[in-house]
Amino acid sequence: MTFTRSKIICTVGPATESITCLRKLHKAGMNVVRINMSHATHKSAKTVIDRIDKINQSDAAISSKIGILLDTQGPEIRTGDTAMPIELNVGDNVTLTIRDEIDVETSSIKVNYKGLIHSVEVGSRISVDNGLINFKVLSKESETLKCKVLHGGKLGSKRHVNLPGVRVNMPSVTAKDIKDIKFGIKHNVDFIAASFVRSAKDLEILHEVLKENKSEAKIVAKIENQEGLDNIDEICQSAWGVMVARGDLGIETSLTDLPNIQRKIMYSCAKWGKRSIVATHLLESMIKNPTPTRAEVTDIANAIYEGADALMLSGETSIGRYPIDCVEFIKSISSKTEKFKTLGYERNLITSSDWEYIAVAAKNLAESINADGIIAVTRTGATANFISNAKPNGIPIFTFTNNKNTLKQLSLVGSSLAFYIPRLNNHEKTLKKAESVLKTYYKKKQNLKFIMVSGIFSEDHSEAIQIINF
Repeated sequence: MTFTRSKIICTVGPATESITCLRKLHKAGMNVVRINMSHATHKSAKTVIDRIDKINQSDAAISSKIGILLDTQGPEIRTGDTAMPIELNVGDNVTLTIRDEIDVETSSIKVNYKGLIHSVEVGSRISVDNGLINFKVLSKESETLKCKVLHGGKLGSKRHVNLPGVRVNMPSVTAKDIKDIKFGIKHNVDFIAASFVRSAKDLEILHEVLKENKSEAKIVAKIENQEGLDNIDEICQSAWGVMVARGDLGIETSLTDLPNIQRKIMYSCAKWGKRSIVATHLLESMIKNPTPTRAEVTDIANAIYEGADALMLSGETSIGRYPIDCVEFIKSISSKTEKFKTLGYERNLITSSDWEYIAVAAKNLAESINADGIIAVTRTGATANFISNAKPNGIPIFTFTNNKNTLKQLSLVGSSLAFYIPRLNNHEKTLKKAESVLKTYYKKKQNLKFIMVSGIFSEDHSEAIQIINF
């Protein structure tokens, strides 16, 4: 088993939804399954959830269980339906309309945002399908925009629309999102990703829904526009994790500034001790090709240098030809890249609690004695999160918990390998179980050294860190 700090999230789609393929993805290195509710139905999502539950229950070899991330659609603006893709050529004049009875036609393109006409100005740019198609607004009428095609292509059904620089007057959590979130809660998903988060206030409704339904699911805030970037510190403090959603960020902000924007978000995640995910176009070329480009390999390595807890694949695993190869490439890149130190985004920049100091001390001690790992004993996962925030270089965090929800949520905590123990009420028995697991993990290796961190067995902090030898 090859240890890597960085977790791998795979979006499930037609190419990977079978239980056979899901097993192969996990064997290759997948830690979390993403269900994209922009495309999935409750029926198709339930099928995937059932298959992941079956794998988690039946595969005895699995230590860290597969987590499930439900990604909400959010306040998306989209074009209408079309029976066949339409060809848009540079220089063509087209009409964008908010009228309900219009579908996508060669002369009129329906957009589902009623505030479209008032939101944009003449001369503004409108981007469609992740920026592949772009329009310039020539004139405005009560229900239509006259536009010129700046960059053409084939326009299919329900393509995503961006209005760069415009604050969209839509609710942060839609009625559809609420239904999808309650569906996810009912089926015990582990993470809820909130799309187009602009401020901490946008997450309040989601927190309330989770609280009302007594859900332990963790909130991941997707940063997709300039307003979200401007408020990144307050968002980090409200969310459990943050996703750098580079697709929309590259359109809504400056594409050439995107590497710096990613670094700013990653720094904020580290500063506030929150999980970080880098997403979009990691291995885009592998949707069709069996190997990545050199630039893609370097991009993944840079995200790992920045301390990413997880890397997320989208089209590469949902519709791509080589989903297993994609996961294997990321796993291999991670294995080689993580031998080098991250870029200094350690949590001790703003250390503020005793347990955060303890986590940093455990990390430093483990590195100084060249420990085989750090043992974290936890019910809620907090201890493992604190240690992960300290970013131990190349040292696994072997986390032992008696909470099955915590076990799955640790699938997104960098460096953590999680194991289930039914009871944690006896220090000696817990240590014996840990010893059995770790000797199996390291097979024939002798004289194992670990740093053990546990708040469960320590009333004060004097015995929170111990050096353990097996």
